[in-house]
Amino acid sequence: MGKGFFNMRRKNAISGYLFIAPFVLGFLAFMAYPLYQTFRMVFSTVSLDFANNEFAMRWIGIENINRAIRIDPFFVQYMTEELIAMALLVIPVIIFSLFVAILLNRKFPGRGFVRAVFFLPVILASGVMVGIETNNTLLAMVSDQIQEQNAMRANITGVVERLLSDQFGAGVGEEFIEYILEMINQIYAIAMASGIPIVIFLAGLQTINPSIYEAASIEGATGWENFWKITFPMISPMILVVVVYAIVDFMSRTDGQVMEMIDEQINLFRDFGYGSTIAVIYFLVIAIILAIVGLIISRLVYYYD
Repeated sequence: MGKGFFNMRRKNAISGYLFIAPFVLGFLAFMAYPLYQTFRMVFSTVSLDFANNEFAMRWIGIENINRAIRIDPFFVQYMTEELIAMALLVIPVIIFSLFVAILLNRKFPGRGFVRAVFFLPVILASGVMVGIETNNTLLAMVSDQIQEQNAMRANITGVVERLLSDQFGAGVGEEFIEYILEMINQIYAIAMASGIPIVIFLAGLQTINPSIYEAASIEGATGWENFWKITFPMISPMILVVVVYAIVDFMSRTDGQVMEMIDEQINLFRDFGYGSTIAVIYFLVIAIILAIVGLIISRLVYYYD
């Protein structure tokens, strides 16, 4: 390899460091010390020292951790339910986002407007809109009515599920049908979580050289073959990004059971030590899941020059 290769590699490395420098500096300036204080609170009882305007901590070892894992009857249950719900929702989000991104990547009249419509969930999922949705009496009444209908099995998917169950009987097929129909019932949540993934997939699709598809078409490749042999391998790095984003986005939503529990412990009961403990455990569990998922998917990712 020539000297020019190493010069280019050095320039790329410097560019990378410059891009991450704002985050590193911001983390050190605004987040490093609060994070350190949070980890200290895990092993302490915490009270407010109004005289000195600071937290007063008393070391208690792993009592908070023992309370969260072995004594608290809700934390482990809530976290398990959140992880299961995340696993069931992330896959439909990826499939839905990729499908919509492929459609939006095609040329058709009004494409810009349609793209804006599919990006609306990102705006609707912002803090202000979530607050409006949560506190709006009319929306609350509509939500209660929908839940009541679902409980009575009066919705369309409930009728379809009963028909398919009667037709095929119990077994693995029935469980799969129930999962699909449950995802149909969750289509609002899936659409709300798909705004950013759609944009990520769309950006990945636009980096694919059209001449590759033209050459494949000349060779007689079908659309199905183009997807699995060209599109899917080339956007596989985006799949890793979307999976990581979807997991973090789902697990950090403010209406999650664990997040509500953390908020309750800190803001309602003023138990900063225990609230910090369950927050740190929750964070570490998510970090471990991300590491495992990233390790698995990165082995399947196709990188091309």
